[in-house]
Amino acid sequence: MSESSQLHNRNQAEPPLWSMVATMILILVAPLILYSLAPAGPIREGDTIFSEGQQQVSIQQLAASQEIRDKTCLLDPNSPLIVIDTSPADGSIIAEVQGNPTDEWPFCPVHTEVIVKTYQMFQKPAVFDSIRKLLAGTLPRFSRS
Repeated sequence: MSESSQLHNRNQAEPPLWSMVATMILILVAPLILYSLAPAGPIREGDTIFSEGQQQVSIQQLAASQEIRDKTCLLDPNSPLIVIDTSPADGSIIAEVQGNPTDEWPFCPVHTEVIVKTYQMFQKPAVFDSIRKLLAGTLPRFSRS
């Protein structure tokens, strides 16, 4: 066999690089698309919920080492909470604060149980909305240059 025919056979045997890249992108992006299209479902105990913007909530119970200063505290926007109880009669949810690294009053300390109304929270983060906000924040910087 001549050298050119061996090279031709080898090129046909190897898959093109662009098809492997397209497959990898599809594998990485498909779960995000499916997650964003899926319905939120009912809220159950143990689920993670997020605060809708900055919210003032009532304190149910503080962690053992903390003293109560007020019966309310503030949740940061998109602050994660773990659902503890969904059974209160008024439709509210009792949840434990998970992601607030600052321990400054009036913000809710970590591991504080708070009472959250359904309009004050959402169940899953909006993946594409976060990407849109990130791009909207960076694109104006490039257009000014």
